[in-house]
Amino acid sequence: MSISELACTYAALALYDDGIPITADKITDLVKAADISIESYWAGLFAKLLEKKNVEDLILNVGAGGGGAAVAAVAGPGAAAPAAEEKKEEKKEEAKEESDDDMGFSLFD
Repeated sequence: MSISELACTYAALALYDDGIPITADKITDLVKAADISIESYWAGLFAKLLEKKNVEDLILNVGAGGGGAAVAAVAGPGAAAPAAEEKKEEKKEEAKEESDDDMGFSLFD
């Protein structure tokens, strides 16, 4: 992410937090007040995006990925169980390997 994108993101979040409508002019004013130079198109892009989207929804859905759920839905309900069993088997194998590493001495003997 570039400095311009970060500056516009923080400016938009500051405007949203203060309850001020997010416009390209206001984003530009905030960025200039912070003494950061950005490409002129970034403020307009952010303003257009945020005029169509709710900022609160964007903030709350930051960690939500879209790709994984679609694959699980296509695979069907029974496909998730074998994957869970494989993970359990891997964990058991790792535990055995750790116990094999104990050779009867430690670093502090």
